[in-house]
This record gives sequence, C-alpha cells and structure tokens, in this order.
Amino acid sequence: MSDKFTVPLSDIIEELSLNTLFMPSNTESIFISSKDVNRPGLELAGFLDYFDKRRILVIGNTEHAFLSKFSSLERRNSLEKLFSLGPPAVIITRNLEPIEELLTSAKLFNIPILLSYETTSIFVTSLASYLNSMLAPRITHSGELVDVYGEGIFLTGESGVGKSETAIELIKRGHRLIADDIVEIRRISKRSLIGSAPKESRHFLELRGIGFINACRIFGMGAVKVNKKIHMVIRLENWEKWEKYQIYDRIGLENEYTEILGIQLPILKIPVKPGRNLAIIIEVAAMNNRQKKMGYNATAELLTNLGYSI
Repeated sequence: MSDKFTVPLSDIIEELSLNTLFMPSNTESIFISSKDVNRPGLELAGFLDYFDKRRILVIGNTEHAFLSKFSSLERRNSLEKLFSLGPPAVIITRNLEPIEELLTSAKLFNIPILLSYETTSIFVTSLASYLNSMLAPRITHSGELVDVYGEGIFLTGESGVGKSETAIELIKRGHRLIADDIVEIRRISKRSLIGSAPKESRHFLELRGIGFINACRIFGMGAVKVNKKIHMVIRLENWEKWEKYQIYDRIGLENEYTEILGIQLPILKIPVKPGRNLAIIIEVAAMNNRQKKMGYNATAELLTNLGYSI
C-alpha cells in the first residue's frame, strides 16, 4: 500500500463543474496531492513562512475584498510573491470577476485559474470532501461488496466458494452490487471505510460457466451502486474444512472483529454447503448487525430470559 496518492486537476474540474479562466498546460499533467485547501489571508498580506504549495488556493468574497483595498502595484507584488511559490491551482468562487493583477500574475507563473458558481463555504466543503475521498489511504482486496438493507457487506472467501453466485442472488432479491472480485477500499476517516469497484470493471460480475455479465444492464440501475461504506465482513468457508478445523459460534453473544487499514470491522464466518440459502443468511446477518449497532442483542435478551447473568 502506498502512502501517497494524487488526483488529476482535470478530475476535480469535472467533478465540481468548474470553468477554466486560464490553463497553462494539459490538466491531465497537473496533479493534486494534498487533502487540505487554502484560503489565503495571511499569505496575501505577505506572511508566507508556513505556506504549503501543494494546496489549492480558494479565493472568495473576503479575499477578493481584501485585494481590492490594495493599489494595483501592491496587488501585483502580493500575488506574484504568492504565485511564485507554485500552488497547483487557484479557484475563484461565487463567479466573482477576477482581479486583473490576479490573472496577470497567474499567467506569469503558469498557475491555473478556475471559476465556481458556488458560495465559498459550500464549495470548500465539497472540494475537501472529494479530495479526502480521492487521496485517502487504500488497498485492493479480493471479494464482493454488496449493499444489503443499507449495510455494506464485504463478502470474502476462497476462490470458488460461491461469492459471486451469492451476490447475484442478493441482487435478485432487491439488493445492490458495488464490486465483484476486486474491491478498492479507502479509509476516509479514522472510523470509516468506503469500498468501490475499479472504473474498468464497475457493474461487471463473473459467473463460472457463463462468463462476465453487466449487472446494471441485466437487472437495471437499481441493482448497482458506485460506492458504499463497509459495515461488516462475512467470510464464506467450505463446510468440510470448517467441520475439520473450525469451531463455529452458535450463540453470537460476542462480536469477532477483523482489521482493514487500521479499522476494526465485525466479521462473521459462515460455512457453505449445498442446500444452504446464503442470500437469506446474509440478509439476516445485515439486519442483526443493524440491531446490534442500535444497542439490541437478541442473544443477550434470550440468556437474560433464561436466568443467566450477562
């Protein structure tokens, strides 16, 4: 796993519907590597000691009004000192008319100037959220990711155990596919993981004996989703190996956990053999997991009813 990721400026322009006022080169060759956004205040006043040149600069009403109080020469000197440090791009919000010295200085140092119609606070929130997702630490993992009753269920297990067939059955029962075979998992916060499929294989699913199918084309748009927060992991185990090597939990009082990217997720291990309806089992597991998160544990209630102390 790499600790450093980048996102092309062209992706940001497309995602946030930005207009281009000045672009010195192909946007595909300009990459953003910082999740943080800079609204230059002290920097425009000349304090550049802690300036991070990796951050996108956002100019809103406040910065625009501050620059307007300078003389033309002062504005040019201030902006040239700032742009000489090489920020990746400058975005002007509220569709404000760009100050002439800003465009002149940007062209001098080849800094892209972009325009958004959004208010500054809304735009900064949207941009920071997008960058946080795109630049988050990530891994790729083999398995299936499905949305079952609002719960992101990550199905894992050995090749051939029936993960894809189970995912198809869940789709037929009204649930949604996020990723088949390869799941890209991103840690977007200290408590949350988001899973998605690579763009090239999004909505595709492999069934042995049939080949590849497009779940979106066969089952409709309601059967797929681009990404989903992962709430639990379900590992499908071969029944024969399970009986020989595993001791399975028949009570379910305590949760077992697994770690992905430093985050603990509840995990269930379900033995697989002919005749077991895995789709229904996974549906019940998803609903039971939601109940546990809301503070209800059926096993604890049953044991209490039987007179056991928990």
